[in-house]
Amino acid sequence: MQSASVFYASPGKLAKYRRFAHRVMAKMSFFDCRVLIVKYNYSVMKVMFLNILMIFLVVAAFSSSTVVHTGENTELPDSQTGETVELPDPQMSGGMPLMDALSQRQSMRSFDTAELSSQQLSDLLWAAFGVSRPASGLRTAPSARNWQDIDIYVVMSKGWYIYNHEDHSLVRKGDEDLRSHTGSQDFVDKAPVNLVFVSDHTRMGGDVDQETRSFYASNHAGYISQNVYLYCASEGLATVVRGLIDRDKITEALELEDYQQVIFAQTVGYPGE
Repeated sequence: MQSASVFYASPGKLAKYRRFAHRVMAKMSFFDCRVLIVKYNYSVMKVMFLNILMIFLVVAAFSSSTVVHTGENTELPDSQTGETVELPDPQMSGGMPLMDALSQRQSMRSFDTAELSSQQLSDLLWAAFGVSRPASGLRTAPSARNWQDIDIYVVMSKGWYIYNHEDHSLVRKGDEDLRSHTGSQDFVDKAPVNLVFVSDHTRMGGDVDQETRSFYASNHAGYISQNVYLYCASEGLATVVRGLIDRDKITEALELEDYQQVIFAQTVGYPGE
């Protein structure tokens, strides 16, 4: 993964520094700075104040024009088809305040090719549809009748996987790069991660007709997609949900059964230019 060579900080911290710097610049003119320095009239205070102000201004300018790729370049370990790949424990605290994440949630269609770290992938999948209450097995997105019918297929350059929420891991399903199968847009085979939301209708019970199953499956996938959006807003990542998919093509590529329904896909990565 590419890393910034000058400054390392989480996107959440960068946003916090940027907002603080903007407030400082809005409320304090150059003349105000001079008056404040003269008021205290201590050389140490002068240097300290000017250095702090300079740091905030530099951070604000840097964060507005540069994408900072955080996290170690820890790739998923090599594995064989059918093997389980362990993910790091998800970071279930911190991040951007909810109202800030909501205000910054957006769809982006330009992606950098840099890979996500294994920690980012872990946090992304947990935020999407991980187990938030282990005692009951309940998860981060709601599900009618607790069907939990949505499976998340994770399609990347070195293979494709299915997310196992029970032990927060990935099960490798194949070695092929199927990213181009996840949509017709020109960025899907360049972005590092494409999530495909698939409903398993057998989990809904035999008393539910096909139309009702599709209705609930679409709603369930929508809840999960919004979780992905909010995580990406907090982490400074780009994402877009996509319904324009050749469903027959991706169904065959992912070796799905007749009772599985592809709902839509969502691309995740660093923002492009």
